[in-house]
Amino acid sequence: MRVGLYPGTFDPVTNGHLDIIGRAVKLVDRLVIGVAVNDGKGPMFSLQERVEILREETTRFGGAEVVVQPFDSLLVHYARKVGASVIVRGLRAVADFEYEFQMTAMNQQLARDIETVFLMADPRHQAVASRLVKEIARVEGDIT
Repeated sequence: MRVGLYPGTFDPVTNGHLDIIGRAVKLVDRLVIGVAVNDGKGPMFSLQERVEILREETTRFGGAEVVVQPFDSLLVHYARKVGASVIVRGLRAVADFEYEFQMTAMNQQLARDIETVFLMADPRHQAVASRLVKEIARVEGDIT
């Protein structure tokens, strides 16, 4: 069974995240969506709220089994814990690539047996970032 891990803070979950999940379920038999604690980012939603939102939003995906759960450990340790051989990451722009390139290189040093797969964001969602959605929501803008 091929297990993939899609990690993130998902604060809030966006249509871009859901697009990546919808495509990732086609690549693996089981997709674990790891919701990171990451209090340093000043989350808008609690960890439990983010987990519940993702569980609700991912019921519509067919294909792979989807599991949503929180984690607060080193990514490669968590990947091993859930049996993932693949880490799924979404890319929107060059800035994402530079950051993800560094993270992937470090993860490869820590766990050579775990691959990272990048999925490009759908062009309709490339400009949307959770950080921007939070800023708009905080000033009561339309986030639909």
